Amino acid sequence: MRFVVAPILVATLLLAVPMAPARAQVDSREGIALQNQIYQLRQELKAVEDQTSRGGGSTIRPAPAYAPPQQVNGGNDLLAQLLTRVDALEDQIRQLRGRIDETQNQLQRQNDDLGKRIDDLAFQVSPQGAPGARPAQPSTPREEEPPAAAPPPPPRPAAPRTPEVILQEGNAALARRDYTAAEAAARGVLANRTSPRAYDARLLLAQALSGEKQYAQAAIAFDDAYTSSRKGTHAQDALLGLANALSAINEKKAACDTLSRLRADFPQQRSDIAAGAAAAAQKTGCH
Repeated sequence: MRFVVAPILVATLLLAVPMAPARAQVDSREGIALQNQIYQLRQELKAVEDQTSRGGGSTIRPAPAYAPPQQVNGGNDLLAQLLTRVDALEDQIRQLRGRIDETQNQLQRQNDDLGKRIDDLAFQVSPQGAPGARPAQPSTPREEEPPAAAPPPPPRPAAPRTPEVILQEGNAALARRDYTAAEAAARGVLANRTSPRAYDARLLLAQALSGEKQYAQAAIAFDDAYTSSRKGTHAQDALLGLANALSAINEKKAACDTLSRLRADFPQQRSDIAAGAAAAAQKTGCH
């Protein structure tokens, strides 16, 4: 009976082992290493099964009646050791998945809390209108001029200013710290919501508002720029700008949560973003 139990244990263990990698879809180096170890154990178990099925080999061989029990059960002892190793690896994978789930849940809670703070901030800035909208200034009546003796010829219509041209002018104004002109250019592009350059205009508007020290409105604009394309070319700049704007209005926890999101979404940051994030964390007091 001892020689029949060994193949059954091998088959049972082989059916159980492949489920370990399927349950642990982990993309980290630690998870991949564990899966490789389990794969190696499967190969060892397959070799034991082949040897047992052939009924030969030195591992499991019929022993005389006077042989010690440990010699007769050599194959079973090997299977037990392999099973113990597989159980230990599965436990490590479960612990690793638990840590990953805990981190994801923490980031989700931070994102939900940050989103609520942004919504509250938007309501405080403009409870009845669009964020950052400015009332139109009433025009003053102009004095009537006497009619000219000979009316001049009508001027030629100016060439249309494309969104690309407006953005170039706005970025140039931002570079020379003419934040009012930069803001006007950004709003000019955003007036057409279907403009293909709206994404670029959102970041320009946020940067212009931040330069004007309108940090509450800048925070909303940076958040709009980020949420419109979370993996876009301006996502890192938007998150860093949002963190600095929140810190400027004393929303320290929200600013630190934003920096955490920046690290989570972009582990490999641009050098200027990494330096700016480190400075922002130190200034805000993030741990």
